[in-house]
Formats: sequence, structure tokens, C-alpha cells
Amino acid sequence: MIIVLKPGTTKEQADELLSKIEAQGLKSLYMPGSERTVLGALGDERVLAKLHFESHPLVESVTPVLAPYKLVSREMHPHDTVVQIGPLSIGGDRFAVIAGPCSVENHEQMLETARGVKAAGAGALRGGAFKPRTSPYAFQGMGEEGLKILRDVGDKHEMPVVTEVMDPRQVDLVCKYADMLQIGARNMQNFSLLRAASRSGKPILLKRGAGATIEEWLMAAEYILAEGNPNVVLCERGIRTFERATRHTLDLNAVVMVRERTHLPVIVDPSHAAGLRSLVVPLSLGSLAAGASGLIVEVHPDPASAMSDGAQSLDLPMFADLAARVHPGRHARARLAVGS
Repeated sequence: MIIVLKPGTTKEQADELLSKIEAQGLKSLYMPGSERTVLGALGDERVLAKLHFESHPLVESVTPVLAPYKLVSREMHPHDTVVQIGPLSIGGDRFAVIAGPCSVENHEQMLETARGVKAAGAGALRGGAFKPRTSPYAFQGMGEEGLKILRDVGDKHEMPVVTEVMDPRQVDLVCKYADMLQIGARNMQNFSLLRAASRSGKPILLKRGAGATIEEWLMAAEYILAEGNPNVVLCERGIRTFERATRHTLDLNAVVMVRERTHLPVIVDPSHAAGLRSLVVPLSLGSLAAGASGLIVEVHPDPASAMSDGAQSLDLPMFADLAARVHPGRHARARLAVGS
């Protein structure tokens, strides 16, 4: 629930109310962005009701949060969250681009990719060291050696790095090298992993599961915020439908709806949604028009030789063309509206 306190309520009095909330095993917080003192109380609705805050002499109003995801909801946090990854900002009126190969394959591949995507305007470097693959015989990633390469190349080109973590036992290891932890679509509802990743304190990129509803996706984000980490970026990457012409179906409805329902930034992965490089640029422009806060794009210097996802990877000239169209790091929507 949202508790608005009467004018003149002191910080000490507000803290007493917060202590009363916490004494019942509930979560309490100060809510930002208001001239009045506004508190939040989260937990079992039956316990909240027994506190009778609506009749408290310091309370002006009490409003229940109807959405099942409380911390993620715009009801609790009406202003856009901006997540910082090193110098890169994601959210608000910013448009960020994260780019790199599906898998880290070797040092030279990553150096060439980083050099190209940084020159084109990418703000962060992606690359997988641990790869969840459908087939147990497919390339599974280089593990810690891949993480070391990713970190070294990121440092050389002054780019923050994003990589996937697949297991709670990997979190500490991946945190040694990564600036942002990616939770992949297959692990969206791995709640132990969500909690462990949250406790790391690193920003989290949370991909939507291929069969997940919007509510399930936002509830997964709620697990991360409830564990104390507010720095979550949502990623729409296509959902599984009856259509087989593409790898998945990019759900731009979700981008618009998520922006209405949550303060968290949402970016789009057009590469995994399409599975075909020829669709990546048009889907990226559609994502920009739908209000996404950025893109995460698969880029490889030689897609034909990529050890994973080559068919959907852009080469460096194709990525440069895409980056020029979306103007990463600027107010891209305004320029798009006037036809630049």
C-alpha cells in the first residue's frame, strides 16, 4: 500500500511508522518524487489491513497497490528508472545500444568486434562465456577464460561488459568480470538465480521467457527488486508462437504495455526474436518507435564462421548502418519524428 503522511510529519515520526511496518515482517520504504512524505508497505494484505493506517493521526491517505508486482509497478514508483552501467545510461529519454557476439570465441574476435561496435556508437559490449544451448553437443562457451577475454577487451576499449549467468553458483565468478549480469530467457523464472543475482549488487538484464506472459516477466523482476537491487533492465526478445518463419515473434505490444505498467527500462533483442539478420534493422527501428530504451544486438566480424547464432548476427558494416539510424546515446526519438 501507499501511505501519504500529513503535512508537518517529521522524519522521526515517519521512521516510527516504518518501524511499525517492519515489526510485522513487512517490507517498508520511502517513496521518491513527492512533496509530501510518502511511505510504501509491502507484504501480506491481511497483515497490512490489521495495521489500520487509514485511521492513524499522521496519515492523510492510504491507497492499495493493485498490481501483483509492487516494487516494479508505476503505482509505487511513477518516475522512470535509469540504470547506470559504467558510463552508459539505460532508461528515461536515453536510447542505449549493447552489441557483440553471441559467444566469446577468442581474443582477436572480441577485439575486432569491440573496435567496430565502439566506433559505431555502441555503449556496452556483450558476449557469452556460458551458453545455454538446446543441444548438449553444441558449443557451450569458454567459461572463465571467455570472461577474462571479455573483461580485458572491455577495459581496452573502455566499454562496460554484459554477459549471462546461468546458475546461482556462477554469480560470484561472473561478477568478478562483468559490469551487468544477464538472466537469459530460459532462466527467467529460476528464482534462486534471481535472488543470488540481485544480492550481487550488479545491474541485471532480465530477458523475457519465450513462453512467459507480461505479468510473469514483471513478477520475475519483482523477485530481484524485493531482494534489494533496483537496477533492473527488462529485455523483450520474442515469444514462441505458432509462426515458424522466424525464430520467435517480437512482441512490440509488450514494449508499450511494460512502459505503461513499470518504471523499469525495457530494451529489445531483435536478433533472437528474428533469427534472421535481414530482419534485425527493421525490427530495431520498430522497437525505437514503440518506445524501447535501447537494443541488445548480436554482432560478429564474420557471421558465417560464428560458433553460435551466426544466421542472426550482423557484421560490422551492417551494425554501423543500424547504429547510425538509431543515434545511440542521444535523444533519438525526436530525430526519428522529424525524419532524420
